[in-house]
Amino acid sequence: MTERSPAPGGLALVESLVNTLDIESGGDALDTAEGRARFGLAEPDVAAARELRESLRVALLAHAGHPPHRAVTPLGELLAAAPLVVTVDERDGSASLAAADEGPLLSRVAAAVAEAVVAGTWTRLKACEAVTCHWAYYDRSPAGRGRWCSMQVCGARAKMRRYRSKDA
Repeated sequence: MTERSPAPGGLALVESLVNTLDIESGGDALDTAEGRARFGLAEPDVAAARELRESLRVALLAHAGHPPHRAVTPLGELLAAAPLVVTVDERDGSASLAAADEGPLLSRVAAAVAEAVVAGTWTRLKACEAVTCHWAYYDRSPAGRGRWCSMQVCGARAKMRRYRSKDA
């Protein structure tokens, strides 16, 4: 959907999960065995992964200043159930949050969000404002005011609609 480079660190996991659904086409990568394997999901885990995906999307829309696309379980409520542990590197004493084990997607996402909050990058992960898109992207613009996943696609469409509405 977009030419942007992936989000940094653990946010790449969040971005990748949100982007498993192409809203415009309706294609959902979690419907395929390959798509589920990318996230270590078994078939019974898909409903929870979709719930997490859409709660993340609402948070990313909020980062970009947009209202929710639909009612979802609040992200904080989902992440509160994620088992996390503090890990300490014995060599340099640095500490970080990590999933209690590498299996559950929810824990890996919670650890990624916590890492991004500490790094100050969480609010730079946004969802495209185009209602037919809502693709996740990492806003690298200096002012942090990016609105679309792609200026060439969604941005151009929005500008063309605005231009045409002036002629009407």
